[in-house]
Amino acid sequence: MLVTTKKTLFILAFAAAAAIVVSRQPAFAQAAQPNWKDRAEFDLYDAITKEAQPAKRLDLLNQWKDKYAATEFANVRLQVFTQTYQQAGRCGEAITSANELLGKDASNLTALNTILTCIFITPTPTPDQLASADKAASQVLSDINTLFGVDKKPQGVSDADWNTAKGGLQLLAQNTIGYVAMQQKNNDKAEAEFTKSLQGNASQGQISYWLGTVILAQKNPAKQSAALWHFARAAAFDGPGSLPAANRTPVRTYLEKAYTGYHGGKDGLDQLLNQAKASAFPPGADWKIQSKVDIEKAKIEDQQKADAANPQLALWKSIKAALMGADGASYFEANMKGAALPGGANGVQKFVGKLVEAKPEIKPKQLILSMEDGTTPDVILNFDVPLAGKMDPGGEVSFAGVASSYSPNPFRVTFDVEKGNLTGWKGAPAPAVKKAPARRRPGKKK
Repeated sequence: MLVTTKKTLFILAFAAAAAIVVSRQPAFAQAAQPNWKDRAEFDLYDAITKEAQPAKRLDLLNQWKDKYAATEFANVRLQVFTQTYQQAGRCGEAITSANELLGKDASNLTALNTILTCIFITPTPTPDQLASADKAASQVLSDINTLFGVDKKPQGVSDADWNTAKGGLQLLAQNTIGYVAMQQKNNDKAEAEFTKSLQGNASQGQISYWLGTVILAQKNPAKQSAALWHFARAAAFDGPGSLPAANRTPVRTYLEKAYTGYHGGKDGLDQLLNQAKASAFPPGADWKIQSKVDIEKAKIEDQQKADAANPQLALWKSIKAALMGADGASYFEANMKGAALPGGANGVQKFVGKLVEAKPEIKPKQLILSMEDGTTPDVILNFDVPLAGKMDPGGEVSFAGVASSYSPNPFRVTFDVEKGNLTGWKGAPAPAVKKAPARRRPGKKK
């Protein structure tokens, strides 16, 4: 998915481009000097400086080049060509012109800025164009203090504007190196360069998006959480330097799909968005989003611990799963019906359950038990003789018996149990029924 627009990419370079282009306009004052071939050349140049439309200005520039191939203002003309190509959106020609200008003036800020700006808005940059951008960016980063030395500051530009231009072009160069690496599928390098850029300036929604993109492209499961964080940052951050609102919407849609696919659900997504909105990077090296694999693995480990702590319940659950399966009836007939389940003491398995109901309540011959959660009935015990007294629901008993029948819906397994194979029954005698006091016969009056 690509959320980049021409508007977004212009924003990336605007801080640098605005200050540099304004401060490096050709020295129109030179028109007063007596270096023109003739009055016609001066008039042509004067018309160029006054033309606001790039297309018409290019026509005038080409006339100047055709009529005055040799001129003392060749470098000025080349610089105006470079700027005008960029303003006209003809970035391929702008990069070519900028490279020619750098051949004559290796420190020309207009040329460097043009290459770095245009590489982002060239739909399918060629390898040569990418190489030019990488070279220009490296030069800017290594020579930034020289390029923006006090002695290079144009007249009329304030120190504050000059420093703003310096910082803007430096950031643009850093992003260019990451962008070129991304275009070249060198995702490890792109990740490192975009990370460095965000560490210097966290308010860059587009860079956060690209950082998530190049991390995801590495297909490293250990980095999936980081990629999702940076997509969340691009989707949620709405301060200065953020993606336009219209671009954040598809990023949010993509994030929801990717997050759900990785985590298994949307739980935790809102928290991620809130965290990423406040910070360009995750809170620590150990931070991660649990994947579906992580969650399932944790469930298995927890179940294994629970089974080890209560093997009887684990066996019951496996029996229930078999009975609830498509071949449940066959399993019961072949493995359970008419037999005591093996595996316990003396070769007979005892199960533990909680009393749900006794029938009848006093001296019952049938108990209904819950084997798993203590409330859902799933076992019926039938006795040939009644049990003594009564027992309140919730009490725990254990038994060994012979399976006689089962029902899949509702799930019930019925066991015939001898009274001696039941333990834990604490049947209290039924409370004695109080007899009403005998009515006293009235005596005779004396």
